[in-house]
Parts: sequence; C-alpha cells; structure tokens
Amino acid sequence: MLTRRNILQSVSAGFGYLAFKGVHAAENAASNPLASKLPHFAARAKRVIFLCMQGGPSHVDTFDHKPLLTRDHGKPGRYGGTLLKSPWEFRQRGDSGLWISDLFPEVAKHADDMTLIRSMQCDQPVHPGAMTQMHTGTAQFIRPSLGAWTLYGLGTENDSLPGFVSLSPPAGSSRNYGSSFLPAIYGGSKVGRGGRGARFVNGGSGESVPDIKNPRWADPQQRKQLDFIQSLNQAKLSRDQYQPDVEGIIESYELAFRMQDAMPELMDTSQESAATLAMYGADAGPTQNFGKQCLLARRFIEAGVRFVEVTHGNWDQHVNLSTDHKLRAEACDQPIAGLLADLKQRDLLKDTLVIWGGEFGRTPSAQGGDGRNHNNKGYTTWMAGGGVKGGFSYGMTDEYGYEAVEKKCHIHDWHATILHLLGLDHEQLTYRYAGRDFRLTDVHGNVMHDILA
Repeated sequence: MLTRRNILQSVSAGFGYLAFKGVHAAENAASNPLASKLPHFAARAKRVIFLCMQGGPSHVDTFDHKPLLTRDHGKPGRYGGTLLKSPWEFRQRGDSGLWISDLFPEVAKHADDMTLIRSMQCDQPVHPGAMTQMHTGTAQFIRPSLGAWTLYGLGTENDSLPGFVSLSPPAGSSRNYGSSFLPAIYGGSKVGRGGRGARFVNGGSGESVPDIKNPRWADPQQRKQLDFIQSLNQAKLSRDQYQPDVEGIIESYELAFRMQDAMPELMDTSQESAATLAMYGADAGPTQNFGKQCLLARRFIEAGVRFVEVTHGNWDQHVNLSTDHKLRAEACDQPIAGLLADLKQRDLLKDTLVIWGGEFGRTPSAQGGDGRNHNNKGYTTWMAGGGVKGGFSYGMTDEYGYEAVEKKCHIHDWHATILHLLGLDHEQLTYRYAGRDFRLTDVHGNVMHDILA
C-alpha cells in the first residue's frame, strides 16, 4: 500500500541522491580536467568536425559564383594580371538554389544542409600566418587552438579518449592543435602522419596507425611501472608547487594508459559495412585515404570526442589550377558528402557542427596562366548541422571576388560564432595567464546571428 510516509521517504531519498550526484560531479570536475562541463547557455552543437583544407582553395572556383568573372575573362584585373574565369560550371543546388561549382558535385547534394559564409576575411596573406590565425586567432603569438579552447570550455564525454583529435595535421604545425598556456591536457592528440604523404590505409586491414596496439596494455606490471613514475611526478609537483608542465604529464600518462584499451577498437574500421565504406569512398581509389579519415572522425565524435580536425591538402595552386584543384576535389568530395550523409542518417548532424574551409581564398586574376595567388580579403567557408541554417548564404564578395563587401566575417567573428553554437560566450571563455585574462577572440569578435537556425 502506498502511504504518505512511503512517498515522503522516496522523495527525500531522491533529493539525497541528487545532492550526492551534484557533489560527486563537482569533485569529478575538480579531479578530472577533461570532465564534461556545462556550457554558458543552451548549446545548438555538442561537438565539432573541422575539415581543414590546407593551402587555400579557390572560392571563385568552388562556392562563390561570379558570372562577371566569366564574362570578362582575359580582361585586365583590378590589381594587375588578367581575369581568369573558372574552369568549372556553377549550378544552383537543392531546393535552396545555392550556387556551387561542379568541383564538388557530391557535396552539392547537401546544399540544403549548408550555410555558405562568402565574406570571410583574415589578416595574413601567407600560409603559415593565416593557418595559425585560423586556428588560434592570432599570427603574432603562440596561443591555444580553437580545439583546445573548445575542450577547455566543455570537457569531453569519454575519459578513455582524448577530447580533441587532429587527424593527419600538416607537418610542423603543432601550434595549430596545441594548448599553449592552457593546461597541456587540452591540446589536440595527433593521430596519423601529417603532410602531403599522409596515409591512413594499411593494406586494407582495419589498422589505421602503426603500433596503435600495445600487447602489454593489460599487464599488471605496466600499471605498477606507471604508478612508480607518477609517484615521482607527484613528488616533483609537491616540491615545486605550480608546475603546469608536470601536471600535464601526469594527466596525459593516465589518459594514454586508458587509451590503450579504447583506441585500437575505435580505429579499427574492419567491421564497418561495405556500404558504409563505399559511402565515404574509403574502400578504394583516390578517395580512400581521406574517406578513411572522415569515417574515423564520425567514429570519434560518436564515441564522445568533442573536437575532431581532419586536414586535407595541398590546395595551393599558383599554377596548374585546372588540373590540381580537380585532383584535390576528387579526393575529398565523396568523403565529405559521405560524412554529412552518415551523420544525418545517425541523427548526429543536428548537434554536430561540421566546418569546411582553408586559411584563405585565391585571386580572381590569373597567375602563371593557369593559377591564382593568395587572397585573404574575401573567401568562403561553410558550416553544416549543429544549429546553423540550411541552404543559406551569408555575406558577399565584390562582383569578381576580390574582397568581402557585405556582412564581412573576420576570423574573430568566425571563432565567436563557432563557440556560440557550442553554448560558449567567447567573451566569458577566458584563462588567466601572465597577469591578464586571455580569450580566443582577444578583444574582438561578433557572433553571426543571421546564420543561426
């Protein structure tokens, strides 16, 4: 019989459990810097996949339709040289009618899920500076990367995996996935070999990275050895007080120990269906390598990783644009479309923010006859899922594509908007260092509210 006393006892027990759960969560967050954290406000996206196109893909050949560039092909350009029409036709795609070129026929099928930001700007016309600014907000100093700030603000949802993974980052670019003055545990974990020779396929097996498996991971002796090393690290930490590098080593050793169990299974794609591999183009051909990486990105975020970056390049075509841009697009078009389709069918796209873009665009005028120079004054990136409008175009470059002229989006605005979609206020997400509060956007940045769904 359910009495009034029974009900009160049950309710009070429930309150006690909730109180204990809250205390436990607070203690867990204090002891585990990667513990999941509440955002500043309701988030539209829970996680990010950043498809980084190294080298600067040409906006006027991909996502920024310029009819006058075709009409005036061969005429003198505004800053010298001659205007160069795109070798590829632009067509209106989906119900929204977004103009996308034939370079990306498969991605174009997802036009109604995409917001094209056609008014991007950054401060650097050279690759190293622009790449660094795209990732960290500045080119002058070493600062935490976008992924590190995201992990610092939100934590991760799987304590046996890194919260931020960089798949095959460009060689020599650790600052683009580093944590700088943030605790080292927030830095990205590099997976795979970066640079133009990056490979993620291994004879058709499920292995993605050499030596990913440790045959001794379950050996109790290994735990004893790690405990001894950690006792020395803890002694160093107690003796010398504030030692963020030592704290980072302690935390990274523990994470690495746990990863030995989780990582090999996560990166083994041999159990994926033939249909899934084909959808990503991960089964064979020029799409196999990048397709495998996009598939791994889906598996990572599905397992609770907060931020995954996948790098593809090289898009730096000062010459041979018509040949090499085509090759680059052929290698990534199907994998990106497969990723979007797979996320959508798994009901993950709605709260996964997918970002595509390079460090800048390219000039409307020709270089070397069949090439284009760097252009940081106006270019295109796009976002899909994660709370952005579908089938939407934001901002505009001039009639030829030289520079942004309407609703200009500086890289600080881009960062502010990404954080906003994750439920983070870019002005509140700060870290005290060297006597001042730092943030990803420095003292700049405005959220592009127009692109929010």
